[in-house]
Amino acid sequence: MHWLEIIGYLSAFVMGLSLGLIGGGGSILSVPILVYLFKIDVVTATTYSLFVVGIASFSGAINHFRLGNIHWKAVFFFGMPSIITVFLIRSFGVPRIPDPVLHWGNFIVPKPTFFLVLFGIVMLMASIAMTSKKLGSKRKPWNEEQEFRYPYISLQGLLVGCITGLVGAGGGFLIIPGLVILAKLPMKKAIGTSLAIISLNATIGFLGDLHNNVHINWMLLAIFATIAIGGILYGSNLTKRYTNEKLKPLFGWFVMVMAILIILEELLS
Repeated sequence: MHWLEIIGYLSAFVMGLSLGLIGGGGSILSVPILVYLFKIDVVTATTYSLFVVGIASFSGAINHFRLGNIHWKAVFFFGMPSIITVFLIRSFGVPRIPDPVLHWGNFIVPKPTFFLVLFGIVMLMASIAMTSKKLGSKRKPWNEEQEFRYPYISLQGLLVGCITGLVGAGGGFLIIPGLVILAKLPMKKAIGTSLAIISLNATIGFLGDLHNNVHINWMLLAIFATIAIGGILYGSNLTKRYTNEKLKPLFGWFVMVMAILIILEELLS
């Protein structure tokens, strides 16, 4: 086993750990891990990411279900538009993106570069959401009867579906703020609900790729997913000792640095 692969599998545990601790960030790490450490082409890496994040998020969602941290109304009104969008984009949109994406004189943007730069931009968006102090501000105690903004939640589900479909990201960094701000959920309930939505999105997206006969290295996926599940289960247990509000900004700054490095690597290479 190459030393890069060893680092990659260790990073898979960290990816799962982030999902367990803060309810998002898994696919933000999985795609760069697969591309730069396992040397998998970026389009296939987004497919692998959907599988790994789907399995890992599902295991975390089960744990939060036992704790009563899943809001099923939010799962339905956020998840349904998102799932439909993901499936359509993975099944019919991504395969039809040309390679190169842009060819204007000497200016050429290959498909892998396009996806990685797009992914870097998504990572920057995630880091901004994670480092924002607004989510950590005090809110009124949550109750089942409070206002639930259905249209806005469904529209955000469509947005997350577009991002998940294009770059293979689960979208937890967008889901959690939406659940906290629009559905008025407390952070722990937002994390559990986010994991349930991510698992549905990622699984449907992966099935959409199988529809296009994408070649899958099942052995790599099995090992990677197993290690990631170990990380998410460990991370879920750590939430009893560490607060999400303290961990999320630290992870956000790390994601921001990673995003800048990826964008510079692709634009300057």
